[in-house]
Amino acid sequence: MNTLKNLKLLLGSIMMLVVTTQISVAQTFNVNNTASSLIIEGTSNIHDWEIEAKDQQGKLTAELNDGQLVKLTQLDFVIKAESLKSGKGGMDKNTYKALNTDKHKTITYKLTEVKSIDCTTTGNCKVTAMGNLTIAGATKPLEIIFDAKINGNMIVLSGSKSLKMTDFKIDPPKAMFGTITTGDEVIIKFKTVFTK
Repeated sequence: MNTLKNLKLLLGSIMMLVVTTQISVAQTFNVNNTASSLIIEGTSNIHDWEIEAKDQQGKLTAELNDGQLVKLTQLDFVIKAESLKSGKGGMDKNTYKALNTDKHKTITYKLTEVKSIDCTTTGNCKVTAMGNLTIAGATKPLEIIFDAKINGNMIVLSGSKSLKMTDFKIDPPKAMFGTITTGDEVIIKFKTVFTK
């Protein structure tokens, strides 16, 4: 009789624990290309320029607990190299030549390590991550700090990162027989929307 009572108490305690414990489950999100933007800003000896990625794909796997980002286990991001458009055909052509898009069709980023996730409020976090960035066939490890905003079934990553083209063995594009030269450093500004 006592054993039965104890068993009921134990089962009751386990049930309460299951109900009250917040369980974080890994969820997968995909890039929403139409809602996302990625712009590369640069300089030249004549004027500043920018070029925008029109074809972005990717996948993010995260653990969420009550709308809070707990863990980021996967972040893969792909840009079709010839989807970079400036609105100027000549500049685009020079960009594709510099990126050797005949041979290297995509620009990719693959997460390797999450160094920290600092959440200021529910659904708003700052993430410091390491990943491998591959441009024109050259891969380099890259630390990037970005904001992660969780809103229902949507995660928005936003931030910016400066890098040098020559670090990826890219000769900064030239035009007009070398009279127009672009600066080595570029700034990548992104707002990437991931949805279920």
